[in-house]
Parts: sequence; structure tokens; C-alpha cells
Amino acid sequence: MPNPSRRNRAGLCTLAFLFFGLEPSQAEVVQGWTMDADPALEAGLESLDAAIRDDDYLRINAVVIIRDGKLAWERYYNGSDRDTTHNPRSVGKTFVMPVLGLAIDQGHIGSLDQTLGDFYSLEDYDNYSTKKAGVTLRQLVSMTSGFEGFDFVPESPGNEENMYPTPDWVRWTLNLPMAESRQPGQEWRYFTAGIVVVGDILNRQLPGGLEAYADKHLFKPLGIRNYQWQHTPQGVANTAGGIQLTPLGFAKFGELHLRDGRWNGKQVLPAGWAAQGMQATTATTIDGESYGWLWWNKNYRVGDSDWNTAYCSGNGGNKIFVFPEQSLVIVVTASAYGQRFMHSQVDDMMTRHILPAIDSLDD
Repeated sequence: MPNPSRRNRAGLCTLAFLFFGLEPSQAEVVQGWTMDADPALEAGLESLDAAIRDDDYLRINAVVIIRDGKLAWERYYNGSDRDTTHNPRSVGKTFVMPVLGLAIDQGHIGSLDQTLGDFYSLEDYDNYSTKKAGVTLRQLVSMTSGFEGFDFVPESPGNEENMYPTPDWVRWTLNLPMAESRQPGQEWRYFTAGIVVVGDILNRQLPGGLEAYADKHLFKPLGIRNYQWQHTPQGVANTAGGIQLTPLGFAKFGELHLRDGRWNGKQVLPAGWAAQGMQATTATTIDGESYGWLWWNKNYRVGDSDWNTAYCSGNGGNKIFVFPEQSLVIVVTASAYGQRFMHSQVDDMMTRHILPAIDSLDD
């Protein structure tokens, strides 16, 4: 059941502004966010709030909107609240990118163009080829590695579901053959196992390992303490997905990328890294969508306006949307795992409720 006190908190803050004449600078600060509840936005999103509570949209746990760097709207459902951590599945893949950027900036990784052959003795694995040895980190994070693996095709030898039962995910991945019909860097194929390998490389190269390094250089600077990694069978932080944060923690991750690696005035990531990673570079197999470095790209049409977004996406309908032109971050956490409607219902929420409500504020 929804938590009414949480659901109405932003509305109560709005009443405080109106009744006491408080300026936004005097607003409540929540986990680093200044609350800035706009009565017009509150009114515009009443229909969304009702639709989720009435189960017109199923298994939604939270919706958070950050506008112009302030917490503009937040709602929690189905027993969740501000402190509830959530498994966003493949949204967690994208957390590789800031760690990788920091690792390169600090000299622990040479560049995105380092190859698998630089990190592994691939002659010790099945299906050795110079093509496999030449696969780069850039190709892995852009899903263009050329491995015989495609998660969208159940029959694919490298489908992620074949990896999870094995005792060593990295060895399983590096044993895979390369695709005969594709060269690395040519075509996009969503390949979770390749990101597990990137995580393993980071764990090997970073002082203290991936998990401790990310805590020191990413999570602590963002003020994120309430989070949990999942782990591979080897005990390495699982970069296939599933890192659990609160919705406001996910929002901080989105805001960090919106501000090109800055948080609270400090440059957390190398300048330019976040913006470059979100940039669309590769066409996908999904019509109208492209891909950057573990970031999806698409366009929403609202009235006569185009809303271009880079976003992370995970099973269940989990999303972190970044809209650079509108200075906007939107987080949706959901638990509709494996359901056919999981992504389409979020698109419907965006085009029918959220973006029109925000668009109307500028009318």
C-alpha cells in the first residue's frame, strides 16, 4: 500500500511555502536535495499519482523528478519509501561507466581502446582468436564487441541466462566464440556478459578492488551510503546489474551525469566523460533508439516539442532519464520483472502524464 505520509510530503511543503511565505532557499533539504514543490506540477501530476495507486500502472515503486537541480516531485508506492533500496536490474550496468572514467583518469586503465588481450591470456580459453584478443573496452561498453552473444535472442550461445548457472561468469564469457558474420565495432548486440568482464578487469586493476574503489571515489562524494552490490560467484561486484540504491540515490547518479560529472559544485568525474558516455554513437535493433556507453538514447514527442533523453534501463521497468535540454532527471523504480508491459507502461507514464505536466510549466 502507498505510504500517505511520504506521498503527501511534497504537498505539505508546498502549503508551507504558501502559508508561511517561505522562499525556496528556506525549503527542506532531503539527502542533499532542496525540495522545490511547484503547486502547478503537483496539480499536473495528480492524475499520475491516482493512476498508480489505482493500479492502472502496475508494480511501480517510486517516481522522482529533479528539475533545475531541485527535488520537484517524489512519490512512493507499494510499501516503498525514501529509504527503501531497489533492485533496478540492468540500470546497474551503467554504474560501470563513472568508475571506468575515474580508473582511466587516475592511470589504473590505459584507455577505452585497451583490449582483452591486454588483461587476459586468452590462449588459455576456448575459441581463441586474434579477433577476440583485439576486442576493446570501448566495444564492450557500446555493445559492439562482436562476441556470439545477444541477450534478446534466447537461442544465442552468449545469452546472459546461460551464464548465471555457471561457476565462473568471466571464464564462461571468455570461452565464447566470436560471431562469424560480425566484426568488433560493427553492429550492436546487447551482451550482458561483456559488462561482467569489464567489471572483472576493473576489479583486477583498481586498488582495493572495484567495490572499495567505487565506494571511495563515486558513492562517498555523492553522499550515498545506503546501497548494496550483488556479487558474482567469485565475490566481485556484479556489473551485470542489480546494484541496489534508493530512488534519491539513483537520482543523484542521474544528476551527476546531467552536470557532466559535478555534484554540489565539485568535479567528481573527469570533465567531459559523462557527456561523452551519454552521447548516441550506435544504432540499436530497437526502432528509434540508439546507444552510447551503457546509455540508451531516444526521443519523446510532447505536443510540438522534442524531448531527447539519455537513459539507463532495467528489467521491471526501471529507468533513470536524463534530459539535458530541460535540466531534468526522472527516476522510475518498478518491480514488473519479466512482464511484457514493463517498459511500455513507463513510456505511457512519460508521454501521457509526466512530460506534459512539466511542459505546461513553461506555458
